[in-house]
Order: sequence, then C-alpha cells, then structure tokens
Amino acid sequence: MIGIEDEKFIRGNVPMTKQEIRILTIAKADIGAEDYVVDIGAGTGSLSIEAAKIAENGCVYAIDKDPEAIDLITQNAEKFSVENIVTINGEAPEALEQVKKIDVALVGGSGGLIDEILTAVDAKLKIGGRIVLNFITVQSLASCLNWLKSHNNYKYEAIQVQINRLQNLGFYDMARAINPVHIVTAKKFRHNQAANVISISDAKIRNAQPVQIKGIRD
Repeated sequence: MIGIEDEKFIRGNVPMTKQEIRILTIAKADIGAEDYVVDIGAGTGSLSIEAAKIAENGCVYAIDKDPEAIDLITQNAEKFSVENIVTINGEAPEALEQVKKIDVALVGGSGGLIDEILTAVDAKLKIGGRIVLNFITVQSLASCLNWLKSHNNYKYEAIQVQINRLQNLGFYDMARAINPVHIVTAKKFRHNQAANVISISDAKIRNAQPVQIKGIRD
C-alpha cells in the first residue's frame, strides 16, 4: 500500500515530496521486492520509505547533502520500522560511488548537475532498469530531456502534474495549489534497442495502407 499521509512523516526545514506526487512516482518506478533503489535528493525520506516497503528484500540508498535531511531520514525509517535503508550524506554524482548497482533510480534533487547525475546512474543501472525524475523547473527538465535524447538506449515519457487541495476556510473551501511537477520516466535498453520499441497503435499506423474512396479525387 503506497501513499503514506504527509502528516505522518517527521519533518523539519527539508523539502518533502507530497503524497500525490509520491504515489505517481512510485507507480512509475515499478519497484520489485528485491530491487536496489537509489533516492537522490531524498529530503525527509518520504520516497525512500515508500520504496523500502516495496523492496523489502532489496535495499534503498537515500542520498542527500544536507545533514538535517539524513537525520530526518533516519528518524522516519525508525518510525516506520524500515531497516533496509542506507543513508549517504553527500552530493551526487560523487555520492553514487558508494552504490554498487542500481535497479531503480529516483531523482528529486539535482543541484544543477542533472547531466552528471544521469551519466553516473547510467553506469550502474541494469538493462531494463528505470529512472524516475521529478522537476519543478523547466530548465532542469530541459537538461534531462536533452540527455535522454542523446542516449539512444533509453525510452522515456514525461508528464506534468498539477495538484490542488481544498482548504477549509470556515463555511467555504478554497483550492490551494501545490507547485506543478514534471515527472520523467526513463527505461534503459541495450544500445539501439530503444529506437525499435514502438507501441501497437504506432505499428498499425505505420503498416496502414492508403484507402481510395470512389467519387473523391486526390
């Protein structure tokens, strides 16, 4: 069961991925019970906790450069009785040197180093592995898409999510917006294999034959 309520996490002055975005991110990540997951820019550890509960026979590496974040991740892991999280206090991509292999990578913070982070993740990500990235700025999103377009062994999709929560103001309820988030999901293939992956609908369109209708000229 994913989607722990935000209020249940121990929080400080560290950013946290909100429940609705967390649910979508974890769903896109398609984590297995024995997967090795890396959470880059883990913050309070909300995504790490959700991932660790799914990868119960695997491991989650929670990376963050902020010592307060590392402390919060540790506290939340204890609160939710999660024992398969390894915290790494450092900045990616250098911090990824402590990770041996990756089945799934979650990227919530890049510090402007998205190219370097993706290159480091790619070096340890298995074939068939997935990267799910969350962005709130279009510049970081553009950098990510440019990197993926330059690597033909990845197939990716991107969505923008806008969540509004109703806030009670006495007799009235008002929509309170959460910052729009871009979620990019990329899957790794062998080189040149991704270019050959097309959907059934695409295949039908490509194989369709022109239809001539009597009485209508070209």
